[in-house]
Amino acid sequence: MIKVIGVRFRTAGKIYFFNPGKFNIKRGDHVIVETARGIEYGTVVGDPREVENSKVIQPLKPVLRIATQRDDEQEAGNKIKEKEAFKICLEKIQKHKLEMKLIDAEYTFDNNKVLFYFTADGRIDFRELVKDLAAVFKTRIELRQIGVRDETKILGGIGICGRELCCHRHLSEFVPVSIKMAKEQNLSLNPTKISGVCGRLMCCLKNEEETYEELNRRLPNAGDHVTTEDGLKGEVHSVNVLRQLVKVVVDVGDEKEIQEYRVEQLRFRRKHKHNKVDVQDETLKKLEKLEKEESRSKLDDN
Repeated sequence: MIKVIGVRFRTAGKIYFFNPGKFNIKRGDHVIVETARGIEYGTVVGDPREVENSKVIQPLKPVLRIATQRDDEQEAGNKIKEKEAFKICLEKIQKHKLEMKLIDAEYTFDNNKVLFYFTADGRIDFRELVKDLAAVFKTRIELRQIGVRDETKILGGIGICGRELCCHRHLSEFVPVSIKMAKEQNLSLNPTKISGVCGRLMCCLKNEEETYEELNRRLPNAGDHVTTEDGLKGEVHSVNVLRQLVKVVVDVGDEKEIQEYRVEQLRFRRKHKHNKVDVQDETLKKLEKLEKEESRSKLDDN
């Protein structure tokens, strides 16, 4: 076991482990650490704890110091400089007439590098742009192309639920999401209803996936034949997954009626759910393809 603290360098960013050393560090403190990008200013997201050695990427770098007031002022100054850098880069992009959308500008804490994040439909030749920016900022310049998910994570926004976007607020890393998850939860397969602000499938489809999988295992499929506790035979019309209720078309004399039963009141042969989802809508097919093929770039390279 090894003692570590978790540090983030941006809102809802990936958490990195560092050795707290002899410092008395607690959650919410700001610390100065050394990363692959150089000296960085980060926020501690949890009290020191012990984790297994296998979960830590060696060598584990130590915390250089707890951030001082001067460090806090420098970080605040960097945020102001980033806004100015964003404006300058935007002007240079327009000057070179490049087909790219600038998303964000970021200074490393020691001002050793300025990173510019952008989106574009294809590859962009920005060599001349980098030369212009280097002449202005007199430091290393890095332009990084990101995907639409990362763009939304940086910019933030409000989802259709009326709350702040998960990726911007708390989601450290993107999780694989599939149309099968929407099908499992009996959601409409209309792309406009299951897509997020970024145009990809909503990340929150993953949140309740395990619960729905477990609940669906207890239920019959629509169309299955069941026997009720009072001996009636019928065909499943529909199911209510959360309430574990099943509507069954049963024969009552010479007529058919739809009656509702608790799943415990039915006998049936459990079948494996079919994972394959038949995608008919062209937009949905395209969305499914993008989910599989999109290369999800990482915002953090510490």
